[in-house]
Formats: sequence, structure tokens, C-alpha cells
Amino acid sequence: MKKLVFRIPATALLAACLIAICVTPVAWLAPGLQALYVLPLGYAYWVIRNRTTATEDGLVARGVFGSTTVKWSELKSLRLVQKGWLKAVKEDDTEVTLPAVRFMHLPALSLISGGLVPDPTIKEEPVAEEEPVAGTPAEEVAEEAVESEK
Repeated sequence: MKKLVFRIPATALLAACLIAICVTPVAWLAPGLQALYVLPLGYAYWVIRNRTTATEDGLVARGVFGSTTVKWSELKSLRLVQKGWLKAVKEDDTEVTLPAVRFMHLPALSLISGGLVPDPTIKEEPVAEEEPVAGTPAEEVAEEAVESEK
């Protein structure tokens, strides 16, 4: 079974470490301020938990408090949000935020969905009219018409 996982880069956990370092001097000023360590822990949990998994069956958007599954047959469209994230629009017009999925991931989603999600990077070439090859009946008719006008 093919599967793609879109997640927030692990380097974002460095920010959680930096927040913990910055909170340390304040956290030890008075009893009870150690609760400030919840901030970096909460952020680290958010980075680790948020992800979108795309399979041949559909999409699974996993957030902090739960997950939502959207089958490819239920998908009406994908909407680009102002900040660059994508939202899946279901048949009943409800929207599901797809964590860590951006516009640049549409070609990968197109592959995993079997073409159900259109790939915006593919340019359709215009169909050019074929020119008649020398010696074909179409060219002979054109030559006869030119000769008859003389």
C-alpha cells in the first residue's frame, strides 16, 4: 500500500528547546512558576502530533486532539488557504485542514490519488493540426485546384 506522510519538520523541535531555555530563569523565581514548562512541552507535542497521511484510499488529517479521514470519493476539491496550507473540501462543503500540506505537494497528492487530484504543474500541449505529407491525396487535390485556376 502506497503512503505519503506530510509532517512539520523535526527541526521545529529546536524552538521548543529554545523556549524551555528561555523560560528556565523565570520558572525558578517563585514556587509554581515551573508550570511555564508546559509551553515548550505543548509546542513539542503539537509539532510531533500534527500530520497528514495520504494513501490510495484517502487522506487522514491528524491534529492535536483528534483525526479526520477523507476518502477520495468524498473529496470535492482542495482549497488553498491564505497562509499556504491546503484544506480538503468534502461533498457536504465541510472543510478539513490538512496539516503540513502545501501547494507544492499537489503533484505528490496527484500521484497517490491516482489522478483524482489534478496536478497543476502539468501543462497540456495544444493539439497541432497535421500538415499534409507530400504525395497524399489532400495535397494532390490542392495542386489540382491551383492548376485549374490558371
